[in-house]
Amino acid sequence: MSGDAGFDAQVMQAPLPVLVDFWAPWCGPCRMLGPELDALAADTAGRLIVVKVNIDENPQLASRFAVRSVPTLLVVAAGRVVDTITGAMSKAALLQRLGPWLA
Repeated sequence: MSGDAGFDAQVMQAPLPVLVDFWAPWCGPCRMLGPELDALAADTAGRLIVVKVNIDENPQLASRFAVRSVPTLLVVAAGRVVDTITGAMSKAALLQRLGPWLA
């Protein structure tokens, strides 16, 4: 994902809830979270969109959403941020946290 315009089109105007993963390649917890997010995306296909934003390549997006540490996950629904999750967690914990938007 690169740039504000692409982000707004794919995330802020999305018809489904979106989980945005702000990550960096040098971040160990981000690398641990990656496979969990891939499995989550597969399990919630058609109900949730998962988007990854590399903060090194997109510092303006990290700044726009006040991302201070990685991994930071934003849940975006109906064009607004409805939840922020900081740190790595399991797919099961993510599913529980995302429950209200997956119904």
